Amino acid sequence: MTVIVTFLGTGTSQGVPMIGCSCDVCTSGDPRDKRLRTAVWIQAGDASIVIDTGPDFRYQALRAQIPRLDAILYTHGHKDHTAGMDDIRAYNYWQKEAIDIFASEETQEVLRREFQYVFSGPQYPGIPEVNVHTIDTEPFTVKGVDILPVKVLHYKMEVMGFRIGDFTYITDANHLPERAWQQIKGSRVLVLNALRHEKHISHFTLAEALEIIDEVKPERAYLTHISHQLGRHEEISGMLPSHVFLATDGLRLEL
Repeated sequence: MTVIVTFLGTGTSQGVPMIGCSCDVCTSGDPRDKRLRTAVWIQAGDASIVIDTGPDFRYQALRAQIPRLDAILYTHGHKDHTAGMDDIRAYNYWQKEAIDIFASEETQEVLRREFQYVFSGPQYPGIPEVNVHTIDTEPFTVKGVDILPVKVLHYKMEVMGFRIGDFTYITDANHLPERAWQQIKGSRVLVLNALRHEKHISHFTLAEALEIIDEVKPERAYLTHISHQLGRHEEISGMLPSHVFLATDGLRLEL
């Protein structure tokens, strides 16, 4: 099965441009240095799947021209990955059906709290319609596409990565448990977060991400969830091994 991955965003809440920041990245004229919040759109078989709906989701969906949305996979409940869930209502309207959401129990708690009007109270016309599915460690399927959840740690918080065939996507992590190492081995394409150079309490640094990539040995690796503190795209790209790339908004991969 061919898998097409489009990066909707590759930045963070510390991403670019930062209001009032005059650093080289925030003032860069290189479009590769302009990043919306991290998310991807996956097309596989008949399925159209988005991983995370951050605050930029509406614009990302319009920019990528996502014609249909079958499911959303949530990595975790932080606002920069969930705040745009309300904007799925347009897909409800055109598709005339609820959207499947796959999330851990912890992430569901956040969604139910932040979007209380969706999950309880009067179900008035026009609000987002969702079917919620709980995921943990067992594989699940979306329209014939097999998906393996990969649990990683974001400091002390469990975050879901996902493996679809030879493609593995991990964001907002700073530790891979042994089970995760085994699950991602053999991936042809690995996407991994790399926030900055300096040590961070809950994100991999560039050096740490490169160490993991060296251990997993994918054919290609892409770095995402990039902050302006990492440096300019052109500069950092020149420091990377030949099979490792900084992901950019709008980048499209076909596996």
